[in-house]
Amino acid sequence: MLIRTATAEDWPAIWAFLRRIVAAGETYTYPRDLDEGRAREIWMLEPPSRTVVATDPDGTVLGSAKMNPNHMGPGAHIAGASFMVSPEHGGRGVGRALGEHVLDWARAEGYKAMQFNAVVESNTRAVALWRSLGFEIIGTVPKAFAHPTNGHVGLHIMHRFL
Repeated sequence: MLIRTATAEDWPAIWAFLRRIVAAGETYTYPRDLDEGRAREIWMLEPPSRTVVATDPDGTVLGSAKMNPNHMGPGAHIAGASFMVSPEHGGRGVGRALGEHVLDWARAEGYKAMQFNAVVESNTRAVALWRSLGFEIIGTVPKAFAHPTNGHVGLHIMHRFL
């Protein structure tokens, strides 16, 4: 698997799975009817932030991550990130590879920690992955996420020092 900076040519492949994941309404706080233009603005970040893709040897985009300062100004030393893996390629280690890549990037860029602001508590695979990469749940906003089948569930704030 290769992880590299995302290009404009990667967007159609990213949009294909991002659209489905967001429309399902199970893991992201984005509007379920998010349009392509706004999705591209949110996901395809400009430096000093970064968006990457994970590809297999034939160039198929398996997943993507975006990384950025979690806050501005005095809070800009804490990184944030978001991840999406194409459902067809789940369970192959793509999320872990992207997570490790993002942590390495954040360290190299001089960030002191990484924080995820809204990990849906019913997304147990993501919670387990982030815990295995050293993140802790430092708080949960109760019933903050309207899950389409589980009703209102919590949003975890997850953190780890770098």
